[in-house]
Amino acid sequence: MKYEWILFDADETLFHFDAFRGMQLMFERRGVAFDQQDFEQYQKVNKPLWDDYQNGDITAQEIKHQRFVEWANKLNTSTFELNSEFLNAMADICTPIPGALDLVESLQGKAKLGIITNGFTELQQIRLQKNGMSDYFEQVIISEEVGVAKPDIGIFQHALNEMGNPCKSKVLMVGDNPKSDVLGGLQFGIETCWLNRSGSQTIDGIEPHYNVSSLHDLKRILLA
Repeated sequence: MKYEWILFDADETLFHFDAFRGMQLMFERRGVAFDQQDFEQYQKVNKPLWDDYQNGDITAQEIKHQRFVEWANKLNTSTFELNSEFLNAMADICTPIPGALDLVESLQGKAKLGIITNGFTELQQIRLQKNGMSDYFEQVIISEEVGVAKPDIGIFQHALNEMGNPCKSKVLMVGDNPKSDVLGGLQFGIETCWLNRSGSQTIDGIEPHYNVSSLHDLKRILLA
């Protein structure tokens, strides 16, 4: 095995993240209809917030609050309550990406595994437990706790410190997002793998060390 450590993104790398379905379930539990048009309106607020977060312009707490202001006002509740209900719904519908469990099982004893995610703390451990993956990961690095988000090299440095500072040449970062996962890893000086399930072209000249269409392909590469 070439690598001592393999780091994974969480959303859409290890776990499906169907935000529309999660929102529908959250509102269904409140007896409120929520359709595709509502979701598109929500995304007009939510997506730029995540861009700002990854650029270091706002905090995780600001995302949690600002994305639900409109709905909190409509439903006479707090943004804190809605955010918590949404993350609970996302945990309830969570399923692994095809090949995820097989891959982490096959890497046991061959490399140490970690997660670096820009997702929120209250969703991470519950997803790992629910999908039988808790025991596979030695480190779960969460941007909300570190105070910086991928692609900032600060979160990668924090991860490396928590891992005991292995040689960077022995670390691989795997993720679906070319900017936060691949570019972030490259700028930090570690090798990267783009989980490119849609078969997209390389974005903005970002060149990962590996470009795979599935976690099954990554398993074949790592265990060759």
